[in-house]
Amino acid sequence: MNELFDTHAHLDQLPDLDSALEHAREAGVVGIIAVGTDMRSNEATLSIAQKRRGYVYPAVGLHPCHLASLDSASIEAEIRFVEENLGSVCALGEVGLDYHKRTLADVSKETQQEVFSRLLTLARAADRPVLVHSRYAWTDALRLILESGVTSVVFHWFTGFSSVLHAIMSAGFYVSATPAVEYHEEHRRAVRTVSPERLLLETDAPVWYGREVRYEASPADVVRSLRASAQLRAVSEEALAVTTTCAARRLLGGTASPAIEEGM
Repeated sequence: MNELFDTHAHLDQLPDLDSALEHAREAGVVGIIAVGTDMRSNEATLSIAQKRRGYVYPAVGLHPCHLASLDSASIEAEIRFVEENLGSVCALGEVGLDYHKRTLADVSKETQQEVFSRLLTLARAADRPVLVHSRYAWTDALRLILESGVTSVVFHWFTGFSSVLHAIMSAGFYVSATPAVEYHEEHRRAVRTVSPERLLLETDAPVWYGREVRYEASPADVVRSLRASAQLRAVSEEALAVTTTCAARRLLGGTASPAIEEGM
């Protein structure tokens, strides 16, 4: 069985966490990065990870879509919580920018960029990787990251311009493949193009996927991310599982992985 790593899941939102984790183990998932999106989510994620050390790796963050419901004082409290806990987690995330028209109707680009920049400063000070949401904001997200000096970054579920993707690779950052790689053309292009050593797998569980048949993802569905990515890149699932799991362990600061097979 392939050893797989789900590098982005919202475990606090799963309706039956114990069952989901049992199915993940049965599918070969050896580790999960659990992300937070606001203080309540962060607290729940920390609690989940505390009970599952060595399997669930917590990240704390502040999702840009949550900013609309927060006043200035609440935003400050959220950022303080992240700062106070960042040293004891594996990464900062989920954070970033969201330029979808629905989001921009409630929270400006300027506010999002200010908060993201402050969070990036915290990540650099704590020497933590950053798990980035960048929907329709790929250029600005990359610009702020490069300005911050942060050196370890994952562009989660990337669907952006090829020029930005090449800049991401030039900077040595990662891109993660979701089950949407089965059908989403922009995401497929990114997963097909990214350097083999810079590709990760994720589910973004419990997001809903599919076009004709819809399903709610769980961490076990990282198998779908693997299968579709391997087909797209014309490599074996076994080889891509090794590559992506080694990359996930590097992201988390693990020991160097075996050499990457060329052409993956």
